[in-house]
Amino acid sequence: MNPVPRLVATDLDGTIVRHDGTVSARVLEAFAAASAAGARIVFVTGRPPRWMGAVADATGHTGVGICANGAYVYDMHDEEVLETFAMSIDVAADATRRVREVLPGAAFGMETVTGFGHEEHYHPRWNPDPLLGVGPIESLFTDEIAKLLVRDDTIMGDDMLALTAPVLQSVVEVTHSNVHDSLLELSALGVTKATTLALLAARWGIGQHEVIAFGDMPNDLDMLKWAGRGYAVGNAHPSVLAAADEHAPSIHDDGVAQVVERLLAL
Repeated sequence: MNPVPRLVATDLDGTIVRHDGTVSARVLEAFAAASAAGARIVFVTGRPPRWMGAVADATGHTGVGICANGAYVYDMHDEEVLETFAMSIDVAADATRRVREVLPGAAFGMETVTGFGHEEHYHPRWNPDPLLGVGPIESLFTDEIAKLLVRDDTIMGDDMLALTAPVLQSVVEVTHSNVHDSLLELSALGVTKATTLALLAARWGIGQHEVIAFGDMPNDLDMLKWAGRGYAVGNAHPSVLAAADEHAPSIHDDGVAQVVERLLAL
């Protein structure tokens, strides 16, 4: 593999975006240097498109975003969704029923390109704006369901995943992106951070071996495994640290920047 990658893909929160919402100058400078060397920069996140404005501002409105765990391709320059890979109403309803069988106390939320809807007993940890509605989740379904979210405050995310993965196999993709929270994220079958990143790389004529990727949570695992080099940052979830072939220093030490700088120096 050429030490200088042609595509640098990175998760946002916990990987380059700190708890205060900032991205360090060192990381931004490393990305600028990689771009100047000919690499494409792709921001790959579980965030919905409406949360990408601050990232676009911080990164100079350059590059491409993959949002909602692969459900959206997002233009960072014009801040608009270019493509959507959504699940159908029938699939969403089936997945909801299956989750309720193993997590009877679960509450559901729903991401679409236009906003967020949730059940009354689903308590968002953020301001759900624009709010599409509050009520039984099935009553809020549209034909563009990018992601279903599942909360059950009696159980943690790792245990929720272990219970639901068997019943959701071959129905939807299920993952989570938290350590100390009770949230699952469901996407259309075959839609992950890795699949959408692979689609873009193929369009750009970039080989898998020419891609490096960075992440910190279970929803990054497919992407880290797919990339020619997949790096777990030092503060990553234990399962990600165990599965990743490569490791980078923590976000607090600008680990992504350190790796990019080293590869560019080669």
